[in-house]
Amino acid sequence: KTAKNDWLVAFLIILSLSFFVDCTSDTVPSVVDRNDLVKLKLSRKAKERGAFCLDGSLPGYHFHKGSGFGSKSWLLYLESCSSRAVTSLGSSNYFESKVAFDGVLSSDPSQNPDFFNWNRVKIRYCDGASFAGHPEAEFKNETGLFFRGQLIWEAIMDELLSMGMSHAKQAILTGCSAGGLATLIHCDYFRDHLPKDAVVKCVSDGGYFLNVPDILGKPTMRSFYRDVVNLQGVDKSLNQNCVSKMEPSKCMFPQEFLKNLRTPVRATDPSMRASFFFACFHLIICFRTSLMEAIGEFHQNKDGGTFIDSCYSHCQTLAAETWHSPTSTKIENKTIAESVGNWYFNRKPVKLIDCSYPCNTSC
Repeated sequence: KTAKNDWLVAFLIILSLSFFVDCTSDTVPSVVDRNDLVKLKLSRKAKERGAFCLDGSLPGYHFHKGSGFGSKSWLLYLESCSSRAVTSLGSSNYFESKVAFDGVLSSDPSQNPDFFNWNRVKIRYCDGASFAGHPEAEFKNETGLFFRGQLIWEAIMDELLSMGMSHAKQAILTGCSAGGLATLIHCDYFRDHLPKDAVVKCVSDGGYFLNVPDILGKPTMRSFYRDVVNLQGVDKSLNQNCVSKMEPSKCMFPQEFLKNLRTPVRATDPSMRASFFFACFHLIICFRTSLMEAIGEFHQNKDGGTFIDSCYSHCQTLAAETWHSPTSTKIENKTIAESVGNWYFNRKPVKLIDCSYPCNTSC
């Protein structure tokens, strides 16, 4: 009975965390060419290492090979924790066999002008903790679940390195929401496992969660983070310099661990994203103020970039409509795609922050 109760507690923590940080799915494709579907591949390296999804199934990814001048450039996209992954308890048995590559993953130069012919990889989410769980934590609660997100990340990285990424000249690690958080957690690891002369940067989309009270004045986000850190042993994947100074769950908040990152990072966030847990206009404005304060130190970083718009949106890099199209959100007449490309290639000013909601007519 105790084991069953612990299993239920673990499930509820993962379920609650997922719904809180990601009320949308980043796997729903927008209008795309239906011929541009990319097959699922289950990781052979993961099987060798015992790197399993929550239910013990093998993790997987979708790989679109690069071409031409993009053949030695790599873009890895870390999937967000969609409700589908949680209702199946994190299982590759429920992954689609093929997915459309859209937005930042698109092979259409009109939709993805800077990265369309790069090697593009979508790593599927099935571990419940931003690819940061550790198997030692499995025995603590006797849940029967596998907490092996860190092993999944390392196994798929090794697999991609053996497929040519070890010779990369350019590389980007990106993802949205929980995937955006995972991008920040693993950014330096990504940099350290690629050639020293490669240009490597990280783009976090919708992953800049704040350590602020909810509408009732309770530290809800902090409590969720503390639960998942304790449940899956996530502290071992967080920046150890940060963990040595404060309670580990605080080091999951970008405003803390960004201080320790060595790799150039870009934050792409809608300040209106707060509206899914802040219920009135006044609190939305307050959230924007908190967000501006939180990115203050990061905003001064000469290598960092920002695209903070005031639209009601989430996961803006994976859909054509928000990434780069005639109807995309713009700041200073630049789409997110143009802004990210300018930042990565050091072309033009890269710190773009919108006016307060609802001023942006391109939303």
